[in-house]
Amino acid sequence: MNITVSEELRAYIDPLTPHEHEALERSLLAEGCRDALVLWGDVLVDGHNRYGICSRLGIAFNTVQNTQFKSMDDVHLWMIDQHLGRRSLSDFQRGVLALRRKDILTDSVPAAADSATPETAAKQSNPIAANSHVEAMTTSDATAKAARLSSSTLSHIKKIQQTAAPELVAAVKSGSISITAAANVASLPVAEQVAAAAGGKKELQQAARQVRESRAVERSEPDSPAGVIARLKQTISMLSAENTALKAQLAELTAG
Repeated sequence: MNITVSEELRAYIDPLTPHEHEALERSLLAEGCRDALVLWGDVLVDGHNRYGICSRLGIAFNTVQNTQFKSMDDVHLWMIDQHLGRRSLSDFQRGVLALRRKDILTDSVPAAADSATPETAAKQSNPIAANSHVEAMTTSDATAKAARLSSSTLSHIKKIQQTAAPELVAAVKSGSISITAAANVASLPVAEQVAAAAGGKKELQQAARQVRESRAVERSEPDSPAGVIARLKQTISMLSAENTALKAQLAELTAG
């Protein structure tokens, strides 16, 4: 049996922790591989960890073909939906997956329209209804509902994705800082984020508290010297974060 492991798909979902991987290995050794691996042609879609362990230890496994996939976007959406239904994910992981789902759905409509020929467009029963359906699935409320999160929490996760330093993201994933506090810290310059993350939980909490206090001063005394300084610091932090994000995007484009 030829099975192709796509590194793109393998990296699409957060990997298991060492503890989770060990637990899965023990389960497979004790009970065998009870659930079939999902394939699209010869491409492995679901069961990467089970496949790796079973192949290494000589444990038998079954496969099943999913014939509903038409494109890699379909594969990504299916993977996301499968993982969103699992209880072991953290709020941050669910939010990241739901935002990825929104991006795929949003991009799929113009892509389909650009590639459509007059013949294929004529065969579509109701393209306006199809677009409206996608739009309904990609609203902020619908995306938050898919992740079982509040809209405000999802907004915080989006900010973390856009402006947080990798060290801050790692702190959120490890539980060293809450999503709300991390969103506050993410408004600071990258160097300050990295320094706070290096200092551990207390430093992160202190940085988040300072951001909240600065915003409180700005709201209560907008025209005072302290308020003006607070606004300037916030503006500098936002511009610094945007500059870092733009540099990262430029690096990706150059590498591509």
